[in-house]
Amino acid sequence: MNSMFDLLMELPLFRGVSKETIKKTAGASKFHFLKYPEGATVVKAGEPCTHITFVISGSVRLTTTNRNGRIAVSQTLRAPDVIAPDFLFGRATNYPCTATALEATGILQISKSDYLKILNSDPVFMFNYLNIVSMNAQKSVVGLMSMTSGSLEERIAFWVVALTQASGENLAIECPMRNLCAIWGVQRSALVEALNRMKDFGVQSFGPSGVVFDSRKKLLEMLHEHPEIGTSEENSAINCGENCD
Repeated sequence: MNSMFDLLMELPLFRGVSKETIKKTAGASKFHFLKYPEGATVVKAGEPCTHITFVISGSVRLTTTNRNGRIAVSQTLRAPDVIAPDFLFGRATNYPCTATALEATGILQISKSDYLKILNSDPVFMFNYLNIVSMNAQKSVVGLMSMTSGSLEERIAFWVVALTQASGENLAIECPMRNLCAIWGVQRSALVEALNRMKDFGVQSFGPSGVVFDSRKKLLEMLHEHPEIGTSEENSAINCGENCD
Protein backbone atom coordinates (compact mmCIF):
# COMPACT_ATOMS: atom_id res chain seq x y z
CA MET A 1 0.00 0.00 0.00
CA ASN A 2 2.84 2.41 0.80
CA SER A 3 4.11 2.18 -2.77
CA MET A 4 0.68 3.17 -4.07
CA PHE A 5 0.58 6.24 -1.83
CA ASP A 6 4.12 7.15 -2.87
CA LEU A 7 2.97 6.95 -6.49
CA LEU A 8 -0.04 9.17 -5.81
CA MET A 9 2.19 11.76 -4.17
CA GLU A 10 4.20 12.01 -7.40
CA LEU A 11 1.18 12.80 -9.54
CA PRO A 12 0.76 16.34 -10.83
CA LEU A 13 -1.87 18.14 -8.73
CA PHE A 14 -1.06 15.91 -5.73
CA ARG A 15 2.52 17.02 -5.19
CA GLY A 16 3.43 18.89 -2.05
CA VAL A 17 0.99 17.10 0.30
CA SER A 18 1.82 14.63 3.03
CA LYS A 19 1.31 10.87 2.83
CA GLU A 20 -1.29 11.13 5.59
CA THR A 21 -3.26 13.62 3.52
CA ILE A 22 -3.07 11.31 0.51
CA LYS A 23 -4.29 8.35 2.59
CA LYS A 24 -7.21 10.39 3.91
CA THR A 25 -8.07 11.61 0.41
CA ALA A 26 -7.93 8.12 -1.09
CA GLY A 27 -10.16 6.79 1.66
CA ALA A 28 -12.80 9.48 1.16
CA SER A 29 -12.91 9.44 -2.66
CA LYS A 30 -13.47 6.86 -5.38
CA PHE A 31 -10.27 6.15 -7.27
CA HIS A 32 -10.73 4.13 -10.47
CA PHE A 33 -7.60 2.25 -11.56
CA LEU A 34 -7.68 1.11 -15.19
CA LYS A 35 -5.26 -0.75 -17.46
CA TYR A 36 -4.89 -0.24 -21.21
CA PRO A 37 -2.88 -2.39 -23.64
CA GLU A 38 -0.58 -0.90 -26.26
CA GLY A 39 -2.59 0.82 -28.97
CA ALA A 40 -5.77 1.21 -26.93
CA THR A 41 -7.61 4.55 -26.83
CA VAL A 42 -7.57 6.05 -23.34
CA VAL A 43 -9.58 9.17 -24.17
CA LYS A 44 -11.01 10.35 -27.48
CA ALA A 45 -11.14 13.90 -28.78
CA GLY A 46 -14.61 15.39 -28.36
CA GLU A 47 -15.65 13.07 -25.52
CA PRO A 48 -16.97 14.77 -22.38
CA CYS A 49 -14.23 15.28 -19.80
CA THR A 50 -16.11 13.94 -16.78
CA HIS A 51 -13.05 12.71 -14.86
CA ILE A 52 -9.56 13.94 -14.05
CA THR A 53 -7.34 11.38 -15.78
CA PHE A 54 -3.84 10.55 -14.56
CA VAL A 55 -1.22 8.39 -16.27
CA ILE A 56 0.25 6.36 -13.39
CA SER A 57 2.36 3.90 -15.40
CA GLY A 58 3.49 3.59 -19.00
CA SER A 59 2.96 6.38 -21.53
CA VAL A 60 0.36 7.80 -23.91
CA ARG A 61 0.48 9.69 -27.19
CA LEU A 62 -1.76 12.76 -27.28
CA THR A 63 -2.89 13.98 -30.70
CA THR A 64 -4.82 17.20 -31.33
CA THR A 65 -6.22 17.80 -34.81
CA ASN A 66 -8.16 20.55 -36.51
CA ARG A 67 -11.67 19.96 -37.81
CA ASN A 68 -10.70 18.70 -41.24
CA GLY A 69 -7.91 16.53 -39.85
CA ARG A 70 -5.23 18.09 -42.03
CA ILE A 71 -3.17 19.47 -39.16
CA ALA A 72 -2.22 17.42 -36.09
CA VAL A 73 0.01 18.19 -33.14
CA SER A 74 1.13 15.21 -31.08
CA GLN A 75 3.13 14.71 -27.90
CA THR A 76 4.04 11.92 -25.50
CA LEU A 77 3.13 11.97 -21.81
CA ARG A 78 4.89 9.59 -19.45
CA ALA A 79 3.83 8.58 -15.97
CA PRO A 80 3.27 10.27 -13.63
CA ASP A 81 1.24 12.85 -15.56
CA VAL A 82 -2.28 14.14 -16.16
CA ILE A 83 -4.24 14.40 -19.41
CA ALA A 84 -5.73 17.81 -20.33
CA PRO A 85 -6.57 18.91 -16.76
CA ASP A 86 -7.70 22.37 -17.87
CA PHE A 87 -10.71 20.91 -19.71
CA LEU A 88 -12.38 19.44 -16.62
CA PHE A 89 -14.18 22.70 -15.83
CA GLY A 90 -15.37 25.70 -17.82
CA ARG A 91 -17.50 26.15 -20.91
CA ALA A 92 -15.60 23.66 -23.10
CA THR A 93 -15.47 20.41 -21.17
CA ASN A 94 -14.65 18.01 -23.97
CA TYR A 95 -11.24 16.45 -24.49
CA PRO A 96 -9.32 18.42 -27.14
CA CYS A 97 -7.13 15.43 -27.97
CA THR A 98 -7.08 11.68 -28.39
CA ALA A 99 -4.78 9.76 -26.03
CA THR A 100 -3.47 6.37 -27.18
CA ALA A 101 -1.46 3.98 -25.01
CA LEU A 102 2.07 3.56 -26.36
CA GLU A 103 2.62 0.52 -24.13
CA ALA A 104 0.81 -1.24 -21.32
CA THR A 105 -0.43 1.79 -19.40
CA GLY A 106 -2.06 2.35 -16.03
CA ILE A 107 -4.65 5.10 -15.63
CA LEU A 108 -6.23 6.63 -12.53
CA GLN A 109 -9.56 8.39 -12.99
CA ILE A 110 -11.39 10.48 -10.41
CA SER A 111 -14.87 11.83 -11.14
CA LYS A 112 -15.40 15.57 -11.32
CA SER A 113 -17.57 15.55 -8.20
CA ASP A 114 -15.00 13.62 -6.17
CA TYR A 115 -12.18 15.79 -7.48
CA LEU A 116 -14.07 18.90 -6.40
CA LYS A 117 -14.18 17.46 -2.89
CA ILE A 118 -10.44 16.83 -3.05
CA LEU A 119 -9.76 20.39 -4.19
CA ASN A 120 -11.74 21.71 -1.25
CA SER A 121 -10.13 19.35 1.26
CA ASP A 122 -6.65 20.90 1.25
CA PRO A 123 -5.32 24.25 -0.09
CA VAL A 124 -2.33 22.56 -1.76
CA PHE A 125 -4.62 20.54 -4.05
CA MET A 126 -6.45 23.73 -5.01
CA PHE A 127 -3.31 25.75 -5.65
CA ASN A 128 -1.75 22.96 -7.71
CA TYR A 129 -4.76 22.94 -10.00
CA LEU A 130 -5.06 26.72 -10.19
CA ASN A 131 -1.37 27.02 -11.07
CA ILE A 132 -1.73 24.63 -14.01
CA VAL A 133 -4.91 26.29 -15.29
CA SER A 134 -3.37 29.76 -14.96
CA MET A 135 -0.15 28.70 -16.68
CA ASN A 136 -2.06 27.27 -19.64
CA ALA A 137 -4.24 30.38 -19.93
CA GLN A 138 -1.20 32.67 -19.87
CA LYS A 139 0.73 30.73 -22.49
CA SER A 140 -2.29 30.83 -24.82
CA VAL A 141 -2.57 34.62 -24.56
CA VAL A 142 1.14 35.15 -25.16
CA GLY A 143 1.10 32.63 -27.99
CA LEU A 144 -1.76 34.33 -29.80
CA MET A 145 -0.16 37.75 -29.46
CA SER A 146 3.12 36.35 -30.81
CA MET A 147 1.37 35.37 -34.04
CA THR A 148 1.22 39.05 -35.03
CA SER A 149 4.68 40.06 -33.82
CA GLY A 150 8.12 38.66 -33.23
CA SER A 151 10.31 36.54 -35.47
CA LEU A 152 9.05 33.52 -37.39
CA GLU A 153 11.02 31.27 -35.04
CA GLU A 154 9.23 32.78 -32.04
CA ARG A 155 5.84 32.36 -33.68
CA ILE A 156 6.54 28.70 -34.45
CA ALA A 157 7.77 28.05 -30.92
CA PHE A 158 4.81 29.79 -29.29
CA TRP A 159 2.39 27.90 -31.53
CA VAL A 160 3.85 24.54 -30.51
CA VAL A 161 4.09 25.45 -26.82
CA ALA A 162 0.47 26.63 -26.74
CA LEU A 163 -0.77 23.30 -28.13
CA THR A 164 1.23 21.02 -25.83
CA GLN A 165 1.50 20.35 -22.12
CA ALA A 166 4.46 21.42 -20.02
CA SER A 167 5.63 17.81 -19.64
CA GLY A 168 5.09 16.82 -23.28
CA GLU A 169 7.90 14.93 -25.06
CA ASN A 170 8.63 13.99 -28.68
CA LEU A 171 6.49 16.78 -30.10
CA ALA A 172 5.44 16.67 -33.74
CA ILE A 173 3.44 18.76 -36.17
CA GLU A 174 1.90 16.48 -38.78
CA CYS A 175 0.95 18.76 -41.64
CA PRO A 176 2.02 19.35 -45.26
CA MET A 177 4.67 22.04 -45.48
CA ARG A 178 2.50 24.14 -47.77
CA ASN A 179 -0.20 24.29 -45.08
CA LEU A 180 2.34 25.38 -42.48
CA CYS A 181 3.43 28.15 -44.83
CA ALA A 182 -0.19 29.29 -45.04
CA ILE A 183 -0.61 29.18 -41.24
CA TRP A 184 2.38 31.45 -40.65
CA GLY A 185 1.92 33.50 -43.83
CA VAL A 186 5.40 32.93 -45.25
CA GLN A 187 7.07 31.49 -48.31
CA ARG A 188 8.44 27.94 -48.14
CA SER A 189 12.03 29.20 -48.32
CA ALA A 190 11.49 31.45 -45.28
CA LEU A 191 9.97 28.58 -43.30
CA VAL A 192 12.83 26.22 -44.17
CA GLU A 193 15.40 28.84 -43.15
CA ALA A 194 13.62 29.42 -39.84
CA LEU A 195 13.40 25.70 -39.06
CA ASN A 196 17.09 25.28 -39.86
CA ARG A 197 17.92 28.10 -37.45
CA MET A 198 15.80 26.34 -34.80
CA LYS A 199 17.78 23.10 -34.86
CA ASP A 200 19.62 24.24 -31.74
CA PHE A 201 16.28 24.98 -30.08
CA GLY A 202 14.34 21.75 -30.34
CA VAL A 203 13.75 21.10 -34.03
CA GLN A 204 14.96 17.56 -34.69
CA SER A 205 13.84 17.17 -38.29
CA PHE A 206 11.38 18.48 -40.85
CA GLY A 207 10.12 17.54 -44.27
CA PRO A 208 7.11 17.63 -46.60
CA SER A 209 4.86 15.99 -43.99
CA GLY A 210 5.71 18.09 -40.95
CA VAL A 211 8.14 18.96 -38.16
CA VAL A 212 9.51 16.92 -35.25
CA PHE A 213 10.78 18.56 -32.05
CA ASP A 214 13.09 16.71 -29.68
CA SER A 215 12.66 19.14 -26.80
CA ARG A 216 9.91 21.44 -25.63
CA LYS A 217 12.30 22.81 -23.02
CA LYS A 218 14.62 24.11 -25.72
CA LEU A 219 11.73 25.96 -27.35
CA LEU A 220 11.03 27.61 -24.01
CA GLU A 221 14.70 28.46 -23.55
CA MET A 222 14.56 30.30 -26.86
CA LEU A 223 11.53 32.17 -25.61
CA HIS A 224 13.27 33.42 -22.48
CA GLU A 225 10.52 35.92 -21.73
CA HIS A 226 7.74 33.30 -21.84
CA PRO A 227 5.77 32.95 -18.53
CA GLU A 228 6.65 29.26 -18.25
CA ILE A 229 10.39 29.88 -18.06
CA GLY A 230 11.76 29.22 -14.59
CA THR A 231 8.59 27.46 -13.43
CA SER A 232 7.23 23.95 -13.41
CA GLU A 233 4.24 22.13 -12.05
CA GLU A 234 6.45 20.57 -9.41
CA ASN A 235 7.94 23.90 -8.30
CA SER A 236 4.47 25.42 -8.18
CA ALA A 237 3.28 22.62 -5.94
CA ILE A 238 6.26 23.03 -3.62
CA ASN A 239 5.82 26.77 -3.44
CA CYS A 240 2.14 26.36 -2.68
CA GLY A 241 2.95 23.88 0.02
CA GLU A 242 5.22 26.44 1.68
CA ASN A 243 2.67 29.23 1.50
CA CYS A 244 -0.53 27.44 2.37
CA ASP A 245 -0.01 27.09 6.11
